[in-house]
Amino acid sequence: MGMDQKVIFPSEKTPPWQKLIDLLAARGLLVQMRMIDAELAFPDETPPETWRELRVASSSGMVTLRREPDGITLVIWGNADLPTRQTWNALAWALAHLTGGRIRTATAETSGDEFARAAEMPARW
Repeated sequence: MGMDQKVIFPSEKTPPWQKLIDLLAARGLLVQMRMIDAELAFPDETPPETWRELRVASSSGMVTLRREPDGITLVIWGNADLPTRQTWNALAWALAHLTGGRIRTATAETSGDEFARAAEMPARW
């Protein structure tokens, strides 16, 4: 069973992949590409602007990003460990930060800053 949260924003505000990974790296979180639209990808591969689904990995685990008309849903396994949940949350925060979007979880909808204060985040956050 998976867990998901969604970053809600207009599709035209979807940030370029490089901008997203640069923001994460500046905060000490490195992620690598694993799959682009159900196809295996090189770790440093950049997805096309029209990507529909990405699977990215950090040193702890994998997160799926699904593009939707009103934002991006981030999915992890329900039994994910703390570092994987932190990566999941960091990706959600970064997307909200770059797009001005809001993060919808199973229990609330908040701004990126509110989310970062309440969520399990990496140590350097």
